[in-house]
Amino acid sequence: MLNDACENDYKAVAVEFDTRMNPEFGDPNDNHVGINLGSIVSTKIINVSDVGVSLKDGFVHHAWIHYDGPRKRMDVRLGLPNDEVYPSKPIFSELMDLSPYLNEYMFVGFSASTGNHTQIHNILSWNFTSTSQAFLRYPSSETCQGKILLQNTTETTEVTDKSNRNKTPRSFLIFVASVVLALAVLIGFYFISKHRKSASKSKTSIEDEIHRPRPPNKPRRFSFSAISSATRSFSEIEILGSDIRGVYYRGRLGTNGSQVAVKRFSAQFLSTHGSDKKRLLKEIKVISHVRHPNLLPIRGWCQDNNEIIAVYDFVPNGSLDKWLFGAGVLPWTRRFKVIKDVADGLSFLHTKQLAHKNMKCSSVFLDVSFRAVLGDFGFILMGAESKQFESIVCNSADVFEFGVIVLEVIGGRPRVEEVEEGRSEERNLLDFAWNLHETNEKVKLVDRRMGSLINLEQAIRVMEIGLLCTLNENKGRPSMEEVVELLHNMEKPLPELPRTRPVALFPYNSANTGLCNNYSCTLKL
Repeated sequence: MLNDACENDYKAVAVEFDTRMNPEFGDPNDNHVGINLGSIVSTKIINVSDVGVSLKDGFVHHAWIHYDGPRKRMDVRLGLPNDEVYPSKPIFSELMDLSPYLNEYMFVGFSASTGNHTQIHNILSWNFTSTSQAFLRYPSSETCQGKILLQNTTETTEVTDKSNRNKTPRSFLIFVASVVLALAVLIGFYFISKHRKSASKSKTSIEDEIHRPRPPNKPRRFSFSAISSATRSFSEIEILGSDIRGVYYRGRLGTNGSQVAVKRFSAQFLSTHGSDKKRLLKEIKVISHVRHPNLLPIRGWCQDNNEIIAVYDFVPNGSLDKWLFGAGVLPWTRRFKVIKDVADGLSFLHTKQLAHKNMKCSSVFLDVSFRAVLGDFGFILMGAESKQFESIVCNSADVFEFGVIVLEVIGGRPRVEEVEEGRSEERNLLDFAWNLHETNEKVKLVDRRMGSLINLEQAIRVMEIGLLCTLNENKGRPSMEEVVELLHNMEKPLPELPRTRPVALFPYNSANTGLCNNYSCTLKL
């Protein structure tokens, strides 16, 4: 819990023993243990009914939580009711890197809440042990408690100063004489050096401008050495992901160790068809000055010889594809919120005459509050011939790809997936969705893992909005502004979809033609 003296940027790691079901936060039931990393939404959920435990049976339960820092593994053990025996088998044991959430100085404690329900939670005993080597160092005064103490100390000092003003020190005359003498010397130096200062005024102004500190949140140019140091010389263990444009690295900048995500564009991408590096840098700078709650901030860039690097804010919860296609299950309320967030961010970009050009689930990131933010911008097209097409197709292509993302979010499956492991056959999600529309079986697209905790009527409407986005741009494809209105006003009637899939102008799984992403013209007969 934080008070007004604390900063808004804080992180927390929690193991929750949940006895109340909140579907909006992804709770599967009212009897589970959750691992929370910087968010009220659990990253991992363990159904303790599977091990014969009921957390609200009124008995005493013993829990052991162990985290191995060097191995980056967390173990959670939960004993049977009224049983103090240390369980040999944990209910949860997985690799988990907590370094993004842990600081050198943190509080350890408990928090409980039951909303509008009534329950009693008792901590009968607890113990916290750390086996790491301890050093006697004191935390910075820049803490919540330090700020409060500093405020109180300042008030006390002011009172003391007022009381001291009424006392005349014995050395008052000596002090006055010293001040007069010092003033005389300073006045002499002033007149001697006045003409020198006037002569160098222009030069001094330029130097002051150069050394003037830059606002911390303003995008800036980084040196290659700073980026290399932040990513530990682009170490493989810092790799977050990669695509045809380059590789993403995790890094820590400066003395404060703030985390960033670094996109290092590959030499192959920069050299393909003579990509314009100056134009790439220009687009990075333009995007970096655009601010919106659903756009991932760009910290800056780096240009050094043949290197071009973009520096983003680091998002601890990672990209959307990891949550959709991984072991966990996002509830429908969270998925619907993600879809609206992405639409809001993309619509804002389009109002600024900008396009994303790289729309996919791995370009959507979830912050600590599970708000979706768009990042990993495409910036430029590959090929000198792309300029003449860019202003025409890129916004429309963004809308098309947004429609595919909507289908991925609803279905919980990637746009292209193998039918059988080891075979070359693939299932195209867009074809599958349109086939379900043609047979009036759209409900079959909905991710079954969400169970009954879903508004099917709402999900079907959102799916139809996604299909609208994949229509031919001259035959019904809406703008992102229209999409946002349809998502936020669920009572507004939708434009009628054609009974069968029309010609798709820019399908996502075609050969690379150099237009925005992987788009080309195809015809379904």
